Amino acid sequence: MSEDLNMSMRKFLKQVGVTSQQAIEEAFRKAGGTEGKQFEARVVLTIDGVDLEHVVTGTIKG
Repeated sequence: MSEDLNMSMRKFLKQVGVTSQQAIEEAFRKAGGTEGKQFEARVVLTIDGVDLEHVVTGTIKG
């Protein structure tokens, strides 16, 4: 794997992590009353041109 590809992936994943956390925090603030509840979460990553669909699931506890 080239160094350029590796750096590009890292930059993209950092952007995904930061913006996703911000979106989740905002959604929880707007929803209110989430303390003590569990929420099932799913992220679907697709990359056109390389036939990738990667699904990550998990639980977020309020």
